Amino acid sequence: MNDLLTIGMAQISPVWLNKTLTIEKIKDYIKKASLKQCNLIVFGESLLPGYPFWLSLTNGAEFNTSLQKEIHAHYIENAIQIESGELDEVCALAKEHKIAIYLGIIERAKNRGGHSLYCSLVYVNEHGEIQSVHRKLQPTYEERLTWSPGDGNGLKVHSLKRFTVGGLNCWENWMPLPRTSLYAQGENLHIAVWPGADRNTHDITRFIAKEARSFVVSVSGFMTKEDFPKDTPHYSEIIKNAPEILANGGSCISGPDGEWIIPPVVGKEELIVTTINFQRVLEERHNFDAVGHYSRPDVTKLTLNRERQSTIDIINE
Repeated sequence: MNDLLTIGMAQISPVWLNKTLTIEKIKDYIKKASLKQCNLIVFGESLLPGYPFWLSLTNGAEFNTSLQKEIHAHYIENAIQIESGELDEVCALAKEHKIAIYLGIIERAKNRGGHSLYCSLVYVNEHGEIQSVHRKLQPTYEERLTWSPGDGNGLKVHSLKRFTVGGLNCWENWMPLPRTSLYAQGENLHIAVWPGADRNTHDITRFIAKEARSFVVSVSGFMTKEDFPKDTPHYSEIIKNAPEILANGGSCISGPDGEWIIPPVVGKEELIVTTINFQRVLEERHNFDAVGHYSRPDVTKLTLNRERQSTIDIINE
């Protein structure tokens, strides 16, 4: 039974930019996953408290405007400061139900002054312990207007039954070297989290699986025009240009041969559950192993810097 792992993919929308209500929704889905006997539940990128959709809808690049400042301030207020215990209830549920969790959050990092925001992927083990917080290395395009670039501290893998699991945020999954850093640590179950679009997950999920000879789980969010709360600052300006569907999902799982186990699911909120078998990894590593018998570290080698970046080092405190 240690070879088998049951995974829940929570393809859901946030209560957009409301961290309190979004945490309650996350807790509800953890309980649902437990009822389905899941060993691991995965939530999409930046689910808590939500993706910055307003940027592309309200001319986010316009400098020094009250509209952009006020929405950004609201985003900061609803971001998560882990050091203050804002994920404690999620961790307690993980421990209670003996379920591991990958959760995409907007982190208000205390060790970077407490006001800049990071798109972070948090891993909580089945004992309710936060094992890694991976801050997205490079926000994509308009995301750079609200998210800060991260560091390598969270590029870690974790043991879960016989599996070794690691994860990346969204377009980081297209970055060969961060992927390789996880492969080299023994990853055989790769978690890719996305704000929500099958155009993103459809190709890269199978590609990573073929390259790594690993299981790849892509989990996306879901968001419609109706999911914008009416009490959001500048709601009328945001909604004016919003399409009916902003994130259509696209959550999926590929096996280590690159074939679909679950093809992209679109157009609905859903807890998608399946069970995978570790033996498939061993079978597919037979003829290719990107960091093992098919690598040449004497010719090419990667350096990983895991130092948590901070502006200040306090000595003799």
